[in-house]
Amino acid sequence: MEAVRDKTVVVTGAGGGIGAALARRFAAEGARVAVNDLDAAKAERTARELGAVAVPGDASDVVPAARAALGGTVDIFCANAGVGTGGGPEAPDADWELAWDVNVMAHVRAARALLPEWLERGAGRFVSTVSAAGLLTMVGAAPYSVTKHGAYAFAEWLSLTYRHRGIAVHAICPQGVRTDMLAGTGAAGELVLTPTAIEPAAVADALFAAMAEERFLVLPHPEVGGYYTARAADTERWLGGMNHLQRKLEQAGSRTPQAEGTPR
Repeated sequence: MEAVRDKTVVVTGAGGGIGAALARRFAAEGARVAVNDLDAAKAERTARELGAVAVPGDASDVVPAARAALGGTVDIFCANAGVGTGGGPEAPDADWELAWDVNVMAHVRAARALLPEWLERGAGRFVSTVSAAGLLTMVGAAPYSVTKHGAYAFAEWLSLTYRHRGIAVHAICPQGVRTDMLAGTGAAGELVLTPTAIEPAAVADALFAAMAEERFLVLPHPEVGGYYTARAADTERWLGGMNHLQRKLEQAGSRTPQAEGTPR
């Protein structure tokens, strides 16, 4: 993809899963990639594989280190790091705060650091790994669902606010993806995600197709678009269908399932 060649790219949460697949695809297309992950060993491993640079640490404040490692500029930022937190209102405040900090505020902080430079030069690309839960919801995972809605809303706001000033934004909204996190989603994941799970590389393919078309919404599972339309067109029917899933989950004996996560 010519538009990516020689661009500088940061991918957070790139020690494995979707993040590693995104980093791998950008590197294959000729970009210079900075690999971020909270796990330094995983970040280093992915970076060595790709001939990239590793910038381990918290995704919330990675921009300065990544900018320095890439020679002073960041052209594309992939806000991919995320956490899957299950439960409902009974989930501890710490779980809600972690989900909010990683799934939403890390994106806000990255945009805050990047936008002044991007707006000055009239170019920049922000990629948000949201999850289908950000368009729909996920049974058994209120903190995850709520914060992924927040991540989607922030990406949407960035797009509508800055697209006329050269800032491209993409929101990736897959369902199940075959990663380590998918294996830990319990009965909820087995019911909702596993039957249609895809490989991480398919998520990267979907992003690159969207970038080629300058399209905001990235749907690695195309059927999610239909669910999203149905949710808006007949909310009562959609809620009834989701409640049916909840009852099936309870009948399976898991009344407090783990979060879905967009496995990465």
